[in-house]
Amino acid sequence: MDLTPLRESRDFRMVLFSGLITYLGSMITYVALPFQVAQLTGSFLAVGLIGLVELAPLVIFGLYGGALADSVDRRVMVIATEVAAGVLVAVLLVNAMLPSPHLWILYAIAMLLAVADGLQRPSLDAIIPRVVPHDQLAAAGALNSLKWQLGGIVGPAIGGILLSAGGAVAAYGVDVATFAVSVALLWRLRSIRAAGDSTDRVTLRHITEGMRYAWSRKDLMGTYAVDLIAMIFAFPYVLFPFLAEDLGAPWALGLLYSAGAVGSLFATLTSGWTSMVHRHGRAIVIAAAVWGLGIALVGVSTSLWLVLVFLAVAGAADMISGVFRMTMWNQTIPDEVRGRMAGIELLSYSVGPLLGQVRSSAAASLTSLRASFISGGILCIAGVALSAFALPSLWNYDDRTSEHAQRERERRRDVE
Repeated sequence: MDLTPLRESRDFRMVLFSGLITYLGSMITYVALPFQVAQLTGSFLAVGLIGLVELAPLVIFGLYGGALADSVDRRVMVIATEVAAGVLVAVLLVNAMLPSPHLWILYAIAMLLAVADGLQRPSLDAIIPRVVPHDQLAAAGALNSLKWQLGGIVGPAIGGILLSAGGAVAAYGVDVATFAVSVALLWRLRSIRAAGDSTDRVTLRHITEGMRYAWSRKDLMGTYAVDLIAMIFAFPYVLFPFLAEDLGAPWALGLLYSAGAVGSLFATLTSGWTSMVHRHGRAIVIAAAVWGLGIALVGVSTSLWLVLVFLAVAGAADMISGVFRMTMWNQTIPDEVRGRMAGIELLSYSVGPLLGQVRSSAAASLTSLRASFISGGILCIAGVALSAFALPSLWNYDDRTSEHAQRERERRRDVE
């Protein structure tokens, strides 16, 4: 891996290490929340409902958070929402300590955590291009992905152990502690405002201007479409508690959640080759199709170890797609609209998994557990192929010839 951004940018180090710690804790809660709902209800649909209640808040506050990221101090936004999320997980902890935990509290907190995430992520994503030189953005994207993969591997594994040893109380308690450490690191960031230091009050016009810019960039729209399709049709992670039971290995729940991240970590640690790829759009499309293939193969596998291998392959493909999406975004989007675009990006990579939870749980209820995996993978491949055909600017994107990449390269060169 290219570690140059980590060595040269103090603010990037703070963002990366803070994100790693807080994501580690969040993945523990990511395992504990559906586990607790499944334990209380034993229902596919009840678990899938978690994604449904998170959907509207994420859409609304993701767009609003993107507009705020272009208007206020991004550092302040990230810290304030990090504190809010820590308080919400503390409520989950208190609820888990009750003799009879309330199911409605689990849904309410899931919804409010989506609000906090929607407000925070655009500011967090928009910070990266400001603290890393333009020619290091691909390396920064790979390092940022490493954060997700390490958290995705270690977090669920720890979550499974904590749930087995101390139940949801232990899982939520550890997550609360990670938020405290994360806030301490974020506090050391310098103030970071959007270009022009805009202090205008955020209005609907401010948001729609960002959406019009996104619509004018069909290559960007292609990245959003591919990610949404891949996640909506082939993100059955909410079914993992039931898959572990079907495989006769309930003890392997943490491994199922971690397997994709293991594949992603392998791809990330060998990501030096990504800097030599210039046709990012084709890489995104091909990698998303491989993700769908991996999920489909999980559905036909009866061996736990084969399931883990196919999940790892899918995770590696998803990471590669994510690195090239992030590189395209950071190399071509002007800073004055970067926050609003980050809000739209949040919808593409967060709303998709939420709808994916609903789709996969509904398909499992209507057909079977295995059919949900197989049909999702096949629909993913077909949908990604259709997107590439309908949006040729994505398939033909080349950072050496893209006018947007060239403009931002020259602008950053003048600033640096």
